[in-house]
Amino acid sequence: MKPFTQLDGLVVALDRPNVDTDAIIPKQFLKSIKRSGFGPNLFDEWRYLDVGQPGQDCAGRPLNTDFVLNQPRYQGASVLLARKNFGCGSSREHAVWALEDFGIRCVIAPSFADIFFSNCGKNGVLAIRLPEVSIDRLFQAVTAQEGYRLVVDLQTQTLTTPDGEVIDFEVDPFRKECLLNGWDDIGLTLRHADEIRAYEARRRQEAPWLFAH
Repeated sequence: MKPFTQLDGLVVALDRPNVDTDAIIPKQFLKSIKRSGFGPNLFDEWRYLDVGQPGQDCAGRPLNTDFVLNQPRYQGASVLLARKNFGCGSSREHAVWALEDFGIRCVIAPSFADIFFSNCGKNGVLAIRLPEVSIDRLFQAVTAQEGYRLVVDLQTQTLTTPDGEVIDFEVDPFRKECLLNGWDDIGLTLRHADEIRAYEARRRQEAPWLFAH
């Protein structure tokens, strides 16, 4: 996965609590197990006025112009500001794949569903919990100022606003190390590739019948 170090990103504010994973990526798009290609269908039922189907070209679909991701001021956003319990519902990892493929690298909310929160860290998306009072202030600022950006620095665990205010956030040390280095679960395993090969070679000598064809 792509490492996450520092992000200077345009913020889009999604003012809805309890956004579930079926809203993030509807069930009909879960047939693929590739991590890419889900971006056009992120929030599909909210972004479009018709019903989307797998493999459909989204370029000509009718847009819901009232939905925030379709508004010109938020085009190119890479930071998603959300309300409480974001990512609830089913545990589909596709929800994070869709966010990342769309270009969202950081999600900030008062709370997240546990599995969604874990999936973010395993797929290069930084999920940040902040107190509701801080989230409310950010919503007000994003709404009031077009082009509102945040500098997200994972190393220092800070958010910097356009007026220079610095907001600290907490992150699990292990997840922080994985994000900084771009280590997903496969990457973590491959760090021990030499030891794994040595173990397999030793087992071939100790128990050759296990490897017989």
